[in-house]
Amino acid sequence: MVECLACGVDARLPRRLLRPSRTNSREALIQLQKCRSFRQLKQIHAQILKKDLFRDHILVTKLIRLCSSYHKIDYAIKLFNQLENPLSFTWNIMIRAYTANDSPGDALLLYSLMITRAVPPDKFTFPFVIKACSHARSVKRGKGIHARVVKSGFSIDTYVQNTLMDMYFKFGDLDYARMVFDKMRVKNVVSWTTMVAGMVAWGELEAARGVFEHMPVRNVVSWTAMVNGYARIGHASEAFEFFHQMQRENVRPNEYTLVSLLIACTKLGSAKLGSWVHEYAKREGFKMGFFLGTALIDMYSKCGSIDDALKVFNEMPKRNLATWNAMITSLGVHGRGKEALALFRDMEKDTQMKPDEITYVGVLSACVQSSLLEEGYTYFVSMKQRYGIEPTIEHYRCMVELLGRASMIQEAHELAKNLLSSDAAMSGRLLQAIGSRSDGNINAYLGELTGSGENLCFEWEVG
Repeated sequence: MVECLACGVDARLPRRLLRPSRTNSREALIQLQKCRSFRQLKQIHAQILKKDLFRDHILVTKLIRLCSSYHKIDYAIKLFNQLENPLSFTWNIMIRAYTANDSPGDALLLYSLMITRAVPPDKFTFPFVIKACSHARSVKRGKGIHARVVKSGFSIDTYVQNTLMDMYFKFGDLDYARMVFDKMRVKNVVSWTTMVAGMVAWGELEAARGVFEHMPVRNVVSWTAMVNGYARIGHASEAFEFFHQMQRENVRPNEYTLVSLLIACTKLGSAKLGSWVHEYAKREGFKMGFFLGTALIDMYSKCGSIDDALKVFNEMPKRNLATWNAMITSLGVHGRGKEALALFRDMEKDTQMKPDEITYVGVLSACVQSSLLEEGYTYFVSMKQRYGIEPTIEHYRCMVELLGRASMIQEAHELAKNLLSSDAAMSGRLLQAIGSRSDGNINAYLGELTGSGENLCFEWEVG
């Protein structure tokens, strides 16, 4: 007996009818390859059941993969549970599906069940499980899996070793990552690049450069890792030096390389240099995608060229949430609050775009910079009522400063007191800061809130 997930009824089929036709299986696989929505997937699944193909592991595995891509993990696990004896590769796909859908703990539980049922893991199982450990931030479990990798004889597999190395870098355990790298009998370009990128991520630039110089083959990823590393610490000259060197070695940069250069320009505060990168991108035929476009907006805004940032935004064929957030915040920071709010209203008209808490920090910051008290209060109330977004400390900081600029100290006190039921610590910090600024000048209290002495200038990070 098999439950039809697509129509919600039981399919009771005689054993003699459970032999799938190869022709029908091929046709179903072709339909799955053409599938473009979850609704279509359910229709194809119904046909698979109707044609007695539900025992075809290849088809079921393809269904699970598609469910994962549509973030329908519950449907995927029901499909998986209907298989009497799932093969190793089906277990692998299900483990990967859990991790890809932000459920690494469930991926690890499924792996444990796989071992309990004496299903032998293969060289593809371990990379998926190791990635689940990385996502779950489970150091102890990760090292346990590493031990099982060695015991199972897969420790010499380059793909498994690369995944282990990446896991240790994500844990911040550079010594273990280096140990895995040093013990590798065969190192491919991914091995070298993982080592370079991992060390760069933890600020070990000189060590990374040493590994980079010994690489037998360098690809665009390894070059970009070095460009990015120097860009993020503000060493623009070294970042551009690597960029020019990779060009001399005929390695074509990608979008991430250019974004790294824009980060260097931002750190340097040079709109002129950033404009050169922009022109280079256009000259070399780079498309103005989400990542590159948002980085350009960020660079132009932080270098003081808000009109250039707005021009990039208007020329982008498509925008994602990060792009809208960057532009709204940029306008607000530059004192163009009414334009920022108008842009936010345009964003709300886009049915594909839903604001998040970062959007509202940008909106409220724009209200602060332009002293738009009434608008700020309206948006502060609507963020929860309309979108279910719970205010964070950043939102309250904006509102208290907005009230302070209007010399509404009592209202600022009341706002802080309203926090008592949900966050007494946050409320106490707000009250203490407001109390020390009874003269109505609340600007200075922001540093006390964070303990950093920074003012209310919302920073976003590209990439």
